[in-house]
Order: sequence, then structure tokens, then C-alpha cells
Amino acid sequence: MKNGNGKNRREFLKECALGVLVAGTARFSFADANVNRVNAVGAKSKVVIARDPSLYGASATPDPARVRKLLDQAIQNFAESSDPITPWKKLVHPGEVVGLKVNTIAGPGLSTHVVLVEAICERLKQAGVKPSNIVVWDRTNEELERAGFTLSHDPNRVRILGTDSKDVGYDENVLMFGSAKSRLSNLLTRVCDCMINVPILKHHGGAGVTLAMKNMYGVNDNPNKLHANNCCPGVADLNMLPPIRNKFRFVVADAMTGCFEGGPRFAPQYAWRYNGIMVASDPVAIDFTGWQIIERKRAERGLKSLSQVGIPPKYIAVAADAQHRLGTDDPNRIALVEV
Repeated sequence: MKNGNGKNRREFLKECALGVLVAGTARFSFADANVNRVNAVGAKSKVVIARDPSLYGASATPDPARVRKLLDQAIQNFAESSDPITPWKKLVHPGEVVGLKVNTIAGPGLSTHVVLVEAICERLKQAGVKPSNIVVWDRTNEELERAGFTLSHDPNRVRILGTDSKDVGYDENVLMFGSAKSRLSNLLTRVCDCMINVPILKHHGGAGVTLAMKNMYGVNDNPNKLHANNCCPGVADLNMLPPIRNKFRFVVADAMTGCFEGGPRFAPQYAWRYNGIMVASDPVAIDFTGWQIIERKRAERGLKSLSQVGIPPKYIAVAADAQHRLGTDDPNRIALVEV
């Protein structure tokens, strides 16, 4: 098989593996050596869940101060850091253009909260990243605005825009891996040096679960082509494309409000306040963890498991297999920390 640049499958896999190793050494070195997407022997992937039962209080929206505190708790526990800024300095570098890939397809009821993105941007700026080097983005301007984001193209401020913005669009190069044959957003391929994934914890009517890896369906030009067979191996294959795999840096998952049925759209009767933020450097481990959370909520509400209703998130195991090695779905190799 040839990819978009004419390389065969073996060369492509070698390039991906080398990219991960290089990125891992240049990225950050938290105490638990968590960057283990090459599945080092004995390594564990750390997933931190920080929760605050008073996050919303009596309001319909999360309290900004509590969101900032929750984010700091998650990051500091992940990095085993005594302060909230140092982890961000290890995660990104001042000269890099940092992309925040949010998820806004479901509108205001079930999209990445603006207040969480604002908290991340503030910490990035405090870590030395210029506002102009932060790009908040998703598929379309309309979806971003509907979710509560204010579009900004000002080169001196944090930019907030969709791939459908004027002069953005999709890269002309077609990249291939397995079932994935896509052009990716220029915001990822040409604008951003690295990506922080800011997805939502939710059910998906086709894939079973959508969290970190499925959020990349908002990066390519043809997500409709990758929904067959419970999005498997579509999700795993898409995440193998070098711009996604090599520029991915970290997941800060918005689990303040999640959904256990009816997703990916907002179905209020199936939404619940989990009051959490989840962080990880392993997208497979955090997706596996999110799957378990959703299954527990389904059982609590008397619903059948995702496997019983025919939509098991089987792409998670494929993403962890020897061909992909995007992370681990082995609970014995996931160090889950709840704070």
C-alpha cells in the first residue's frame, strides 16, 4: 500500500514510529514516564480524573473559578507538580503554535465548554506561549459559534476559527493508512506545531463511545467515509496519519457534562453532570477509561451495555494492537488516578 507521498506501508509505519519516539523525548518528562505510545515494557499510561460535585452549583453553567481549580488539580496530579504552570512549560514550548481541537458538533448542551478552553489558554500564556500562537479550532465557524465561542482571526490574539474559514480549508495532500484516505485541516498540517485534544465524554450511536480519538473526525475532510463497522478500524487508522499522530501532545477531556445514550448529538434526557476533567497523554487509555464510565452510567440507568446493543467501541482495541500502537487498552497498564 502506498500513502499520499508514495511511501509503502512498511516505510510509513517506520516513519510513524520514529516520529513518536522523537516527539516523546522532546515533549515532556513527567514523573511517571507516561508517554508510552510505543508500548515500552512495563510502562503504564496515566489517566487522571479530577471531579468537583459543586462544579455547577445552582447554575446552568460551570463556575469558572472551580473549572480553573479542577484543571490545575488534574494537570498537577498528572505531572506530580507542586505548581500549575510548570507542567504546561514541559508540555509546550514558547515558540510553538499550539492548537486546541475542541468538539462543538452537539451545540451548547454538549460541546467543549468555553470556560475550560479559556482556562487552558490562560495557563498556556502563563507558560510563555504568545496569545497569537494559540489556535482554538473545529470543523466549522457555525458550530463554534453555536457552542458559545466568539470567532477571532486577529493575529495578535488567541485565534478561534473553523476549517471552513476563508483561506483555511483542507490540505491538498491525501494521506493514507488502512481504511483512512483523507485530507486534513490546514489548521493542523500547516498552522499548528502541536495539538492539545479537548474532546467531550459521550456516547456515539455508531462508534459506541466518542472521546479523544473519535474527536479527530473533525480534522479530516471525509469523516462520513470512516463510519462503517462501528467506525472500526476507521478511528484507529485516521489517528495513524502522521500530522495527527505526531502533533498530538495531550488530552484534556471535558467531562463536566457527558452523555450515555443518544450521542453524538445532545439528548438532554441522556445527559448527566459528571463534574469532571480527564487528562492523559495516551488517547487509547483515556478512551478506554471513558468507555467504562459510560457503561457504568448506562447500567445505573437500566440500559444494556454497548456490546449488547450492537455498538461496542471496538476501535479502542484496534488502536492498541501491534499494527497501530497508539496506546494501551489494558486496564493493568493504565494507572488511573481519581482526585
